[in-house]
Amino acid sequence: MQICSHMTGEEEAIRVISLNPPAARSFTSPPPKLPGRTDAHTASTAAGWTGAEKTAALRTLGADLTVLWQGIGTSLALSAVTVVIMLVLLVPTMVIVHIRSKVLERAIEWVATLPLTIPAIVLVVGLGPIYRWLSADVLSTNPIWLCFAYVILVMPFAFRAIAVGLNSIDVKTLVEASRSLGASWPKVFFKVIIPNLWQSILSASFISIAVVLGEYTVASLLGRMNLQVALYQLGQSNSQISTAMSLLALLFGAVLLVALDLISDAMRKSREGK
Repeated sequence: MQICSHMTGEEEAIRVISLNPPAARSFTSPPPKLPGRTDAHTASTAAGWTGAEKTAALRTLGADLTVLWQGIGTSLALSAVTVVIMLVLLVPTMVIVHIRSKVLERAIEWVATLPLTIPAIVLVVGLGPIYRWLSADVLSTNPIWLCFAYVILVMPFAFRAIAVGLNSIDVKTLVEASRSLGASWPKVFFKVIIPNLWQSILSASFISIAVVLGEYTVASLLGRMNLQVALYQLGQSNSQISTAMSLLALLFGAVLLVALDLISDAMRKSREGK
């Protein structure tokens, strides 16, 4: 009579170990060390990074942050220069035209809003030869000279903001009363008209800053560096930092709008108090 013995998996393992002692040592002994590898190297490899990889990662991160800070500095400088040029061109022109000729005012409004109907890539096609000539013969390739193109881009938004302020006050009456009292034209402009347009000027400035900080097409196609181009380049190597900085840029735009609202309320309350 044949007796069939049914053993469990644990009993089979015990039987193999008892019959083969080297196999038992292979279960309990640590794995052999590879030649040329230390315990520290093994630990760092198990952690996922080696010393060389950490150094290379830090160098790459430093290069990415250098590009990012360069883009931020360029965009902030472009914002300041663009706002100054825009205000110097638009505010005196709009005030004079608003006083003198309504027909000319409508013509300037049409010209100022024209960039809204022209895609940015078309502007680059037209501005490309001009910038190549300026870079080679007159100016340098510094990204700050993008301010001339950015003035064109922000002009529609700034024009509408300033036009709302001009239409909300009686400019002709203020000018005639000031002139009848012996005030000169510069005094009329800086002490009578500008204080009544502060809210509109701030609106135009903040909108212009937001447009410049978010502009990518012109700078990229002309081969210049700004914040958005830096974020794009950073996204090719480190998408996490690029995403974080993009969210911070959006947050900065929201802060600008909130600041504009708070400043406008403070100016209105101070005017009502007087």
